[in-house]
This record gives sequence, structure tokens and C-alpha cells, in this order.
Amino acid sequence: MTSTPDPKATPGDLTELKRVLHQVSDLNAAASLMSWDQETQMPPDAARVRGLQMSTLAGLSHELFTAPRVAELLDAAADPADETDAALVRVTRRDHAKATRLPTEFVEEQSRAASEAHHAWIEARQTGSFATFAPHLERMMDLARRYADHQGYDEHPYDALLDDYEPGMKVGQVRATFTDLRDRTLPLLRRIVAAGDATDYSVLTRPFPVDAQRRFALRIAEEAFGLNPGFSRLDESAHPFQTNFSRDDIRVTTRFDERYFPMSLFGTWHETGHAMYEHGVAARLERTPLSRGASLGVHESQSRMFENLLGRSRPFWERYFGVFAQAAPDVAAGQDALSLYRAVNRVQPDLIRVEADEVTYNFHIMLRFELELALLEGTLQVRDLPDAWNARMQEFLGVTPPDDAQGVLQDIHWSAGLIGYFPTYTLGNLLSVQLLDAARQDPVIAQEVDRAEYGRLREWLVQHVHQYGRSRTPAEITLAATGKPLSADAYVAYLEGKYGEIYGLN
Repeated sequence: MTSTPDPKATPGDLTELKRVLHQVSDLNAAASLMSWDQETQMPPDAARVRGLQMSTLAGLSHELFTAPRVAELLDAAADPADETDAALVRVTRRDHAKATRLPTEFVEEQSRAASEAHHAWIEARQTGSFATFAPHLERMMDLARRYADHQGYDEHPYDALLDDYEPGMKVGQVRATFTDLRDRTLPLLRRIVAAGDATDYSVLTRPFPVDAQRRFALRIAEEAFGLNPGFSRLDESAHPFQTNFSRDDIRVTTRFDERYFPMSLFGTWHETGHAMYEHGVAARLERTPLSRGASLGVHESQSRMFENLLGRSRPFWERYFGVFAQAAPDVAAGQDALSLYRAVNRVQPDLIRVEADEVTYNFHIMLRFELELALLEGTLQVRDLPDAWNARMQEFLGVTPPDDAQGVLQDIHWSAGLIGYFPTYTLGNLLSVQLLDAARQDPVIAQEVDRAEYGRLREWLVQHVHQYGRSRTPAEITLAATGKPLSADAYVAYLEGKYGEIYGLN
């Protein structure tokens, strides 16, 4: 008797599944390209139709990925023997399960709402009017609650949101980590503030022409950190970001202020860290769900490493002060490598997260985390958010924003619906030091880093972090690369050593 062939995919044959995943990836890349253009070059009047176009692409991608055939192919795939294919099936099953819980209409609504909220946020930020943005934020919070309900959760709705950015992480873990970090760094901050200024900081606000800033920032990004114009470009946006449409098509943005050059320099180098992570993902993973960073926390570890651990280090400024002086002779006049190193590492409680120093930065993240929880739970109303923001800024850092543009409106994330994202910044800070400490166990890498030479360090990062994309979990990458799970220990020791020396606390 002849049996009827099974219409499902042959077990182990992933060809059709990969073809579908490639198509989904291409649709998502097209949407990302539209989003990048919206941030950098799109004329303002195009916003309404652009939102509809991006919504259409989001809906098409969602429908293709959640089609019944994909479920059949995943069932038929079983457990492939090849390690990469096995990881692809595992991650795709996770993503597919999350995606199929969302109706296509909801995905399209999210996309439209984010596009509209983004432009309302830009207007509100320019005018300092929170009332302009408030209705859109209420909508984004409502969508976040509905998203959490669609996904399901055991303890807290925030868990469902956080899981998108840091897989497996729970609110309880974040709270415990943040409490430990706050308890161990707040005394350091108070000692630094009591010690007073370590140097003359007026150098940071000397006029530095924008074109010269751009040239210097890019030169360092290329020479020191490996960014290459063959696979990247730098543009300007209201809020710095990195996006990519493949490992060889990466877009970096920054912003400029002629009277405050750290904004563009460290913003560019921060986003370069993200870019080099994406470029380092193995080519065999391209156009699949594996072809991006393991999590936003791991991603942030790379950007904070380039920006702070390297770009704000003493060896870095000893090596590149001459280049800086050529680029900005009026800024560098009367300065040397040590004075500039001390200046760019000034610790000062301030209003703006992206300009915050290493010691105070995490307090900005803790503030946003607490407010997101309160908004999601309904214990804080959107209309009361500016007052709550200002009160916590005063409590945490002893400063109060003079207006909402420098307070509650400063970040782009809520306009994009990225609720649950902020904790990953601090998790990335912790991991950045843990990874660099591990890399420095190689004496050659340690010697080169001490000379501000980063070629072998970049190779180490590709080998131990970048190449895996999402094929390994954040916990697996951390444990394999550093030999221990993530903790605040290395980061706290780094802060105490570096700033103890700068401020004479030791």
C-alpha cells in the first residue's frame, strides 16, 4: 500500500523555513530603512503617510511570520543536529510564539501610534510642552498594557515587556540588582561631590565647530574602534541611535552642539559600539532571527565599553590628545592629555541622561524604571508624570529640571513604545566592565588596551560575543566569556578605582 506524502516539511529540511525567515527579515529591514529616513532626512509633511506605510510593512511582516505554514515548518524541523540550525529553530519558536499572540490589527495599530507619537514628541520637545505629547503617551501605555495581556505573565505585566529586550529577565531581578547598585554607588557619589571639582571644566564648553567635531569623531570611530565607511554612514538626528539593515549596511546617528563637544564625540562612539556588534555577527546568520544582538543589555555593554571604558580612559586621551588638538586647537589651548581626561570624566549630578557621567548615569535609569512600573500599574497617571519625574530627580540627584524638555521629554523611547527598554542600559554598564576585565586576562590585550590600541580587543569581542548573535542567550554569553554570571561587582570596583584616583578619594 502506498502512503500519501505528508504535506508538511520533511523533518530536518529547513530550506522553506529559512526562505520565509529571509522574507520576514527583508520586510523588517525595509521598515527600519523607512524609520531611519524618518529620523534623518524625511521632510516633515511626509509624516502622516510615512506612518501608514510603516504600518503596512509591520502588518505584512507579522502576517507572513505568523502564518500557519510557519508553525508546520517549525513542528517538522524537530531538533536539527547542526548547532546553528538548532539555535535558529529554538529562537524562531520563541519569537513565533510571541508573535502569534498578537493580532495583526494590534501590530498595525502599534506601528501607527508610534509614528504619530514620535512626531508629537519632537514638537513637544521643541516647545517644552508636555501637554502636546501626553495623549500619545497615554495611548502608548495603553498599548503596552494590552501587549502584556496578549503575551501573558505570571507576576507583573512589566515582565512581558522586559522579556522583549532582555530575554528571561524579571522585574524582581532588576529591582534587586538596582538596589544593590544604588546602595554601593550612592556613598561614592556623595564622597565625590564633597571632594569638589577635580579640574577646570570650561574646556568642555569652548567653541568647537560642528564640521570639525564630525571629522574628529569619525576619525576616532574608524581608526580606534573599527567603523568603516564601506559598511556604515553617520548622520544627524534628534536623539542618537544605530540601526542596520544587514551586517554590512549600518547607520549611525549623533547630534552636535558647538558649545558642548562631548555630546557628539561620545554619542558617536557609543553608537559605534552598537554598530561594531552588529557588524561582528557571523555572516551565516544573516537575514534570520539570529542576526542581531543577544539582548539590549549585551548590546549596551558594547556601546558603553567603546564610549566610556575606552573613550574616556586615560590611555585613550594620552594617545589621541595630539589629534584632538589638531582638530580643535582653540579648545585644546592650555590643556594636556591629563587635564582633558579629567574634564571628560567630570562627575556632576545633571539633568540629561545621555550626557550623564558614569557614576550618576544609573540613577537616571532607576528613575525611569520606577516611573514605568508606576505608569503600567496605574499608580501614576500620565498627567502627573512631570511632577513625579522632577521629584525623583531631586531625590536621586539633587537637581530639578527647569522645563519638561530637559526633564520628562528628553528621551525618545516612550514615543516609540519602548517600555521595558531602560533597565538594559544599566545591565549593559555592568556587563561592559565584566567583559573588559575578562579580555584583559590576555596579557597582550591588556598591554594594547593600556596603549589605546584596540584591534585585538575587537577580535576578542567578535570571538566571545558578537559572532553568536542571538544563537546564545545573554546568560550563556556572559558565563562563557567571563566565567561568572552578571553582577555589579566589577562595575563598582571600576568606578571606585577610576574616580577614587581622579578625585583623590583613596
